[in-house]
Amino acid sequence: MKSLALACAIAVGLGLPMAASSTPAATQHAAHAHAQTAAATTVPAAPQLHAALRGLWHGHVVNTRAYAMAVKKGDAAAAAKAAEATVANAQEIANAVAGFYGDDAGKGMMKLLGGHWAGVKALTDASHAGNQAGIDKAMQDLTVNAGEIAKFLHGANPDNWPEATVDGLLLAHAAHHKAQVAEIMAGNMTAEAKTWKAMQDHMNTIADALAGGIAAQFPNKVK
Repeated sequence: MKSLALACAIAVGLGLPMAASSTPAATQHAAHAHAQTAAATTVPAAPQLHAALRGLWHGHVVNTRAYAMAVKKGDAAAAAKAAEATVANAQEIANAVAGFYGDDAGKGMMKLLGGHWAGVKALTDASHAGNQAGIDKAMQDLTVNAGEIAKFLHGANPDNWPEATVDGLLLAHAAHHKAQVAEIMAGNMTAEAKTWKAMQDHMNTIADALAGGIAAQFPNKVK
């Protein structure tokens, strides 16, 4: 437990993603909380970039959660609004990538983020319909997409974004989506509140990993 927490703290502090683990969820959450506390004492190399990316990645989960809540309520207008906001947020993240890696990289990132959203939307819709086959297919798609994003980011910044650990980080994110959607559809908002907190903390980890990697690769540009 202590070694896992230390590893997580080091990973977050260095701006590196954390790999997936077979450790029980409760232990992972405790380790992650320890990592967040340890990381909070470290001044980021590019504080404005860290803050901006945290805001963007938090926007992703805020919008996907809003979509799930609207689907649960049967509010088609609210669901459409949340879906549009999710796509707009993905474009903002892609634009941030383009700012450092060029327009082609931004377009590539947008395509991959679009794939992620397609998987989350399919997962949400299938969960609402009680379609287990649809849920399984959506999770398979999200798993493939996580690997594609990890490969893409590693290719852009191989020294700071190890492919396997980025993949693990994104798989954990997909698992949060699955748990949250299931809890919303079941009306279990007590459980969802815990997942939501863990999900938001995980967004900080993803954002800090990206910001840390960019700052290490472009130390002059981020200043």
